Amino acid sequence: MANNVRPESMERITTPALAQAFIEEQIAEIRAQVGDKKVLLALSGGVDSSVVAALLIKAIGKQLVCVHVNHGLMRKGESEDVIRIFGEEMDANLVYVDATDRFLNLLAGVSDPEKKRKIIGAEFINVFDEESAKLSGISFLAQGTIYPDILESIKAAESGKPVKSHHNVGGLPEDMKMDLVEPIKLLFKDEVRVVGEALGLPHGMVYRQPFPGPGLGVRCLGAITRDRLHALREADAILREEFANSGLAEHVWQYFIAVPDVKSVGVRNEMRYEGWPAIIRAVNTTDAMSATIEEIPYALLHRITDRITHEVEGINRVLYDLTPKPIGTIEWE
Repeated sequence: MANNVRPESMERITTPALAQAFIEEQIAEIRAQVGDKKVLLALSGGVDSSVVAALLIKAIGKQLVCVHVNHGLMRKGESEDVIRIFGEEMDANLVYVDATDRFLNLLAGVSDPEKKRKIIGAEFINVFDEESAKLSGISFLAQGTIYPDILESIKAAESGKPVKSHHNVGGLPEDMKMDLVEPIKLLFKDEVRVVGEALGLPHGMVYRQPFPGPGLGVRCLGAITRDRLHALREADAILREEFANSGLAEHVWQYFIAVPDVKSVGVRNEMRYEGWPAIIRAVNTTDAMSATIEEIPYALLHRITDRITHEVEGINRVLYDLTPKPIGTIEWE
């Protein structure tokens, strides 16, 4: 699996037996590629990087160094969860890097989605290069790249333009000092989950909703500002809490808030109040190549709206995105 094209003969991984065969194949390939060298893994805590971590731990053990970079674009409490789950419960060799100011300073004033993704991707590599320089024998960078990332980034549509670039595909610098290890790059998301369960990862981790590598950077639409990013993070936390309380979290593949750089007039405390809209998006899919809209009960929508508009400073409207994929992508940017 050295190239980026999935063979037509490759059987879809739908059963534990097929997943185990894939795991054994990848363990052999990883050992052959890595040898006695060390591997640096970008560990976000999502299913993709978690499955890669589990594969690498089985293949090379303590040769793996997991690095979690807090780029300031994580969801509320997410970096803390990564430290607890991987550093404490899974006893991973974990390095935590708080690079919030570094990323947000680079992104200041940048509104183009592709430029944001490439800045985030390139800076990730810079951070990893710096971290690897502190360690001896680091020769490889592992990534949780999956097949939809590749298809959307480099497979040209009829117009000759890709759908969008992913930071782990389109943002890597040509002079990167480490070789790549990408054991699940030919898998679709549903296959990754089957492999994750076969590896013995917790069910809640395997079925955790996807979170893009650029994080809230592609949900804070347009040029990112710290106040709007904070409002987005708080609104998203309310959405996730209400979905969990209502039982929807187990039935919706991905749900999140997007906040555009647009303000409208509202009223608060009988006074004019300008604020941003919070856009709810909730979709279901199996392979991330197409997606349908989840119908959210109106009572829940009203409760979410009431909480966000009353609890989050800067938000004065809540909207509900009904667009499937295609024609829309899952993320807004």
